[in-house]
Amino acid sequence: MYVEGQQNRESVVRGGLGVIKRILGISLLAIAVGCASPGPDPTGGGEEGAGFGPEGTSDPGMQEGASGSRGMEAAGGLRSIYFDFDRDALKDSARESLRHNAEILQDNPGLRVKIEGNCDERGNEEYNLALGMRRAETAKRYLVDLGVDGSRLASISFGEEQPAVRGNNEAAWAKNRRDDFKAQ
Repeated sequence: MYVEGQQNRESVVRGGLGVIKRILGISLLAIAVGCASPGPDPTGGGEEGAGFGPEGTSDPGMQEGASGSRGMEAAGGLRSIYFDFDRDALKDSARESLRHNAEILQDNPGLRVKIEGNCDERGNEEYNLALGMRRAETAKRYLVDLGVDGSRLASISFGEEQPAVRGNNEAAWAKNRRDDFKAQ
């Protein structure tokens, strides 16, 4: 009886996690589609960091040096990358996103990008600031290795100060262990 009850609870938990994953996936898809659709800011400005979400999409109006609408559209395609807990090593999915970002940078030679390293809330402030900087520098080195001029890339760490998602669980923490790429 105990084993049967435990198995039922485990299957409910697994089923519940599947539902949460589906909801999260649909939400992220909706955000990505919504972020990809706006046109350039007619004022050509906006407050710093405007239009940048957890997926690393950018406000095309903030891009400088782009010519025509293709350049504006390309800046909006910069992708964030994600890290494992307490690590600055690039995962395969991060390398793929960085290759995508490198293509955008190579197609838009006037585009400058700030790489923002972020952490989840675990760890003290000093440690998280250092880890965020290591993450940003790791991404920068990879982009340089792919042929992007390092003088077009700036690195900064926000540690745990700019979470993409609020929450005290692994799902939230996983979204906060990231590098965001913002057009300058």
